[in-house]
Amino acid sequence: MSQLDRRQNPGAPTKFRLGRADAKLMGVCSGIANYFGWDVTLVRVAWVLAALFGIGAPFLIYLAIGLIAD
Repeated sequence: MSQLDRRQNPGAPTKFRLGRADAKLMGVCSGIANYFGWDVTLVRVAWVLAALFGIGAPFLIYLAIGLIAD
């Protein structure tokens, strides 16, 4: 997100954080949805589809994000 976008939307997050409030597993999808301003359900559906067609790599990415992110 550019500096111009942040000035227009001052409530936008500046750092990625796990979404602990509405987390289902680790809060990764919730954090992604909060960071980009998307609906968390759409992020979860996209993640499941990616996991089904990605042959396991999205599971490892999810785990890495969940362990590394704040």
